[in-house]
Amino acid sequence: MTDNSPLGAGATKPLRLGTRRSKLAMAQSGLIADAVSEVTGRAVELVEITTYGDTSREHLSQIGGTGVFVAALRDALLRGEVDFAVHSLKDLPTAQPEGLVLAAVPVREDPRDVLVARDGLTFEQLPSGARVGTGSPRRMAQLNAYARNHGLDFETVPIRGNVDTRIGFVRSGELDAVVLAAAGLSRLGRIGEVTDFLSVDTVLPAPGQGALAIECAATSADLAAALAELDDPYTRAAVTAERALLAALEAGCSAPVGALADLLVDGQAVNELRLRGVVGSTDGSSLVQMSTTGPVPTSHDDAAALGRELASEMLAKGAAGLMGERAL
Repeated sequence: MTDNSPLGAGATKPLRLGTRRSKLAMAQSGLIADAVSEVTGRAVELVEITTYGDTSREHLSQIGGTGVFVAALRDALLRGEVDFAVHSLKDLPTAQPEGLVLAAVPVREDPRDVLVARDGLTFEQLPSGARVGTGSPRRMAQLNAYARNHGLDFETVPIRGNVDTRIGFVRSGELDAVVLAAAGLSRLGRIGEVTDFLSVDTVLPAPGQGALAIECAATSADLAAALAELDDPYTRAAVTAERALLAALEAGCSAPVGALADLLVDGQAVNELRLRGVVGSTDGSSLVQMSTTGPVPTSHDDAAALGRELASEMLAKGAAGLMGERAL
């Protein structure tokens, strides 16, 4: 009987890693390719795939947000054109498609949002009337809420484009600042351009922000087992809770939802997981922000239960009304 799996006996061809074409996606995939090469002893080649989210110039909220960066990669996986794929976890829809497995969630990068502002300004130094660029309703809601609470008057400006494009708006003087994910700048070697790290007490990140997802076909059992060596159980528990919150709110990745699960350490022992969630109207006039704490989850179901529990509390406090159209 022939073994057709990518890691089957006698398999010597390079493993094919499906990735988006952006600089950031290529940098992320390059890091994973090196790690996979190490655990499998096989060469890994990057296969560049263009997604709808890369080619559309509309704002994410207009094109649906959820899955626009991953559908083409998943299609290539299901067709057997690539052996595995790397995604930014925050781009993944919360429902796992049939035929694919989330084989690994490696150790998470810094999940925070950061500011890149003119003249080295920190967040608190931004003048009233500052034009702050972001393509994220989640960031807009929290930035505007902060401004309202501190007597400031920011203008949040919707932008799209890659990191170069976004930072270019600041360098050209078109915007005073842009808000980006710390993890992306770190993986691009550009963390030195950050003028301030935004406290998660001010701006909660997107569910799964800073984490990567490695996906492969469910039929590739040997490959899935090898990829699982890159999995970090703490990161997986945290992002599972965050994504369960997002799913229970019935919101896509373009909804104004922030979430962060972090481990609470007592001395040397990790003893609890705290999950914080926020939903807000994009003008910042209404925010539902809550948290819950529980034992560190030992299973997917435990982590998901924590997310669902917090979501139901947030819905009871009016979160649904702040998300516009809820996905059905």
